[in-house]
Amino acid sequence: MLVTQHPVFRRFWYPVMPLSLLREGSPQPFELLGEKIVLWLDEAGQPQAAADRCCHRSAQLSRGSVCEGHIRCPYHGWEFDGTGACVKVPQLQDPSRIPDSYRIPAYLCQTRYGYAWVCLHPQPLRGIPVIPEAEDPRYRLIHEFYERWECASLRICENEFDAAHISFVHQYTFGSKEDLVPSQFEIEELDYGIRNHTVIGVTNPELQQHNLGIASAKTERTTTLIWHLPFTNHIHIRYPNGRSHVIVNTPTPINDRASQVVQFCLRNDTEAETPAAEVIRFDRAVTLEDKAILETTDPDVPLTLSAEQHMFTDKPGILMRKQLAALIKAHGSSSNQIF
Repeated sequence: MLVTQHPVFRRFWYPVMPLSLLREGSPQPFELLGEKIVLWLDEAGQPQAAADRCCHRSAQLSRGSVCEGHIRCPYHGWEFDGTGACVKVPQLQDPSRIPDSYRIPAYLCQTRYGYAWVCLHPQPLRGIPVIPEAEDPRYRLIHEFYERWECASLRICENEFDAAHISFVHQYTFGSKEDLVPSQFEIEELDYGIRNHTVIGVTNPELQQHNLGIASAKTERTTTLIWHLPFTNHIHIRYPNGRSHVIVNTPTPINDRASQVVQFCLRNDTEAETPAAEVIRFDRAVTLEDKAILETTDPDVPLTLSAEQHMFTDKPGILMRKQLAALIKAHGSSSNQIF
C-alpha cells in the first residue's frame, strides 16, 4: 500500500507541525501525502495551511514572510489569507481590482495537543483523534519528539502494537528475554480502529526505575493500545504502583517512503517526581531502537495477507490492514494489493 495512490487518505487529520515552530514568525514548509504545503499563524494566532505555490509565477510561499496574518510571496509581494484568497497585490493600488481567480488552494487546519493538524480534503471522514488523558487535569503533557523517519506510516503503527518485538529490539531498554510473548493478549475491532490489551513482563533499568518510582528491576506492564485509523496510536501503559505513562504517536505520512513522527506523552505524576527531560530521555532511547529497524523495512506494505508471513501477535497489524483495505475499497480506490 502506497498512501499517495489512494486519495481517501487526504480525508483525515494529521499533526504536521508543533505550534512552537510557527510562533517563531516565519512561514514553514511541509510535505503531506506528497503535497507541498505551507503553514503560518494568522493575526489571531491560529494556524493556517495552503499550497506552497504562488498562483502568479509558482514561487515557493514558504520562502516568503507573514504580514498582518497573511502570507506574502517572496517573488512579487502578493499576499494571501487563510482561505487562499489574494488580499494584496502591491502593484495594484486598488484592492477591489484583484480578480477572484487570484487564489491558492487552502486546507483545513486546527490546533490540538500543541500541534497544527491539517486535512487536505474539505470533508474529513473523521475528526482529530480524541485523547481523554489530554483533557484530564491529573495528567501533564510532555512533547517528546518531532522527527522524520524513512519508512511507511503503517509500519510504525503495526510496530507499536507488536508485542513480540520487545524482547529483541528493546533488549537494552525494557525488553525481557524471559517474556517473549504477552501473558494476556486481547483485541477488539472498533469503528475506525482497534483496541488491544496486553500484559507482559518487562525489565526496568535504573533510569526507568527512577521514572516509575519503583525499585524493582523486573515488573509487569499492562498496556491498552488504541489505533485510530489511519495512523494515530494511543498507548496507555499502567504499572502495579498506579503510575500511568500514555504515549500518543502519529507517523504523519510525508509521502510513500517517509513519515514525520509526532510523539508526546501524558503522565499522572509531577515534574518534581519525574523530570520531563528524564521521561524524554528514556522514551527516545526506546524509539531510536525502533527507528533503526523500521527504516530497513519495505515501504510498500502489502494489504494481501499472503504477501508476508504472520504469527498470532501480528493480529493487530492484520486487522489494521483489513480495515485499510476496506477503507480504500469503500472510497473508490482500487489496488491489486487489496484482499
